[in-house]
Amino acid sequence: MKTKYEPDVLGSYSEKDVVFLLRDISHIEIERDTTEREHLIQSGTHYAEMLPVEFQPGEQYMELFHTTLKEYAQRIAIATGVVAEQIVQNRGLDHLVLVSLARAGTPIGILIKRYIQHVYNVTVPHYSISIVRDRGIDETAIDYIFEHHEQANIQFIDGWTGKGAITRELVDACNDYNAKRQNHIDPDLAVLADPGHCVEVYGTRDDFLIPSACLNSTVSGLVSRTVLNPAFIEEGDFHGAKYYKEFAEQDVSNYYVDEVSSYFDVVKEEIEVTLRDILQSDRTPTWRGMQSVDVIKEKYDIAKTNYIKPGVGETTRVLLRRVPWKILVNPKYDNDLTHIRLLAAERNVPIEVYEDMEYSCCGLIKDVMK
Repeated sequence: MKTKYEPDVLGSYSEKDVVFLLRDISHIEIERDTTEREHLIQSGTHYAEMLPVEFQPGEQYMELFHTTLKEYAQRIAIATGVVAEQIVQNRGLDHLVLVSLARAGTPIGILIKRYIQHVYNVTVPHYSISIVRDRGIDETAIDYIFEHHEQANIQFIDGWTGKGAITRELVDACNDYNAKRQNHIDPDLAVLADPGHCVEVYGTRDDFLIPSACLNSTVSGLVSRTVLNPAFIEEGDFHGAKYYKEFAEQDVSNYYVDEVSSYFDVVKEEIEVTLRDILQSDRTPTWRGMQSVDVIKEKYDIAKTNYIKPGVGETTRVLLRRVPWKILVNPKYDNDLTHIRLLAAERNVPIEVYEDMEYSCCGLIKDVMK
């Protein structure tokens, strides 16, 4: 299907690394402060119709980001290589198109693209597109990809899994798309960390800190969360996002991917060993993470599963842009959670030790309607 729309050029990444298939809505004021936004979401407004105010970290938090990146860069490089090798084995390189889910998936997609370029000397296309829980994937973006790559073999990429909501959304969205189009897309999702046991292609199932989860736009190409609001996005157009050029001085997006990419040769043997172990294991998704969530929901008498955000990436998001009630911390992972403790202290959010979960931590959102 021929699309009548062209995406806007936005973001601080080079187009050699990624092309965002989004509509630039930087001129529209749709940010809401955390408390107002939480009330709106819990009253029924969809989260993708507005944006949180972008968190701007202080000096101590940025120091922690840089320390964490130094500590985990090699581990991320290993996970990147392990995922990239599985993608190449599963799909080959001839018609491979990487499609990351904006924005947490964007830097991961760049790393995988760079790894394939480095190891195989092949440049594969990489696009970053929007998917919205309960609203589906940006079908205009998918159409655009097939227009430019007729035989595209699309591999979707994200950063991590939590409960697996986006994994399920992707399956439903691909089924919907395939029912309407002649082109076929495969809903398989590749992630660096799969603590929820939701996917088959992953770098690890440990719930370890991916430093890009610590920040918002300043580690994701200065691009906001994606927005889908019919008030200013025409039906059939690309989903929207803001380009926060005003944060250019704080931007570490390219520094982050450069730093991790520099370790690909260093961790070559670790990639081979980890890959072999994963390929010999049973990778069938068991959704074990959801069992932990169900127990937490009952134990703490939480009204909705949506108020439970498991895993270090999701817990970070709760502290950055939701109204937290409390944070559950698994003592087995305490070394990975310095930034969680720092953010919780800044926002006066209580922390409770809780061992009975697959995850390193879990953010519980306050029911503001009570």
